[in-house]
Amino acid sequence: MHQVKLDLPDEIRNSTIALIQLRLADSIDLATQAKQAHWNVKGPNFSALHDLFDRVAAEAGGYGDLIAERIVALGGIAEGTARIVSERSTLPRYPLNISNGSAHIEALSNALAAFGASVRAAIDVSVKIGDLGTADIFAEISRGADKYLWLVQAHAGGRA
Repeated sequence: MHQVKLDLPDEIRNSTIALIQLRLADSIDLATQAKQAHWNVKGPNFSALHDLFDRVAAEAGGYGDLIAERIVALGGIAEGTARIVSERSTLPRYPLNISNGSAHIEALSNALAAFGASVRAAIDVSVKIGDLGTADIFAEISRGADKYLWLVQAHAGGRA
């Protein structure tokens, strides 16, 4: 761990870094899953879904940046390579054999829901660790993930 001039003790910084490395993997995985949907969606709502899935990917990429920058600010090294993400992500695997819009809506909403749940759990853990700055970042990410889950699910026409 690198030395930084934050007033958080090393023990808190180490615990927080370990926690948020996992959420970094999830956010990168979410971004790539949304891109998978964006690239491969077909059907009558193609244009709307294509654009929405791209927005989800961009938003998830932003979450990854927030998380990675927090890791570095705490004195850690952000670990976000494809291999690390593959090993660490807790999101459900994205099905590669789908193309219709409703199947992508289902798969991406599952990923968004899992991501939102893991981020909300990270808020609680961050508070218990004593790092309210990280908890605040996760609260911001949670609001965004919930918004995009709602937007994706809205295309399901009321089916959950």
